Parts: sequence; C-alpha cells; structure tokens
Amino acid sequence: MTEHPDLARLQRRLAEFAAARNWQPYHTPKNLVAALSVEASELVEIFQWLTPEESARVMDDPGTAHRVTDEVADVLAYLLQFCEVLGVDPLAALAAKIDRNERRFPLPGRGDQQAES
Repeated sequence: MTEHPDLARLQRRLAEFAAARNWQPYHTPKNLVAALSVEASELVEIFQWLTPEESARVMDDPGTAHRVTDEVADVLAYLLQFCEVLGVDPLAALAAKIDRNERRFPLPGRGDQQAES
C-alpha cells in the first residue's frame, strides 16, 4: 500500500508484532482510532500547563523529552496501524491535503494566480 520503504517496513513490523500476540481481532478501525485519540491526549497532557516558552524548551529536560518521544511513537504507531487496516496511504493523503491547502490558502498577493492553476 505505502510506497515509502521505511514507512512500509514500520507498518509491517507493527502488523507482525500484533499478529504474534493475536491482537488483530482488536485492531478494528474504531479501536485503533480510539487508541490514537488516547495517545494524542497523553502527548497533550505533557504540555497542558506549560507556558508557551516552557513548551518550546520541553526537549531540554531528558525525562520530559523521553516522555514526548514515547508518546509521539505511540501516536504514530496507532496512526500507521489505522491506515493499514483501512488501506489509506498516509503519505499520499498528506501530500494531497497539502496540495488542497495550498490552493485554499494562497500566498498573499498571489491568490488569483495560484487559484487559477
């Protein structure tokens, strides 16, 4: 499904990990998107009460940096599994979304030119 070799390799590893533990029956789109939401919320929790300045320096603290990277990994893992189950190519979806946003939100002073292309 995904043409990017590193992404496909990670999706394959995640699928093999789940298969070895017989988790596939639980990896429904509903369950995976719920888990994705939970993990994203855990990432938000790290930043919840930080000032903008503190949030910009969050990776300076090794303990907090470790928590952030773990939660990013969890979010990405569930997103990749969700995409695999539904047959969504995440990189193609992102590229298409960026293309649409570039048309929807043209650069100032270039709206007419960009909107016509």
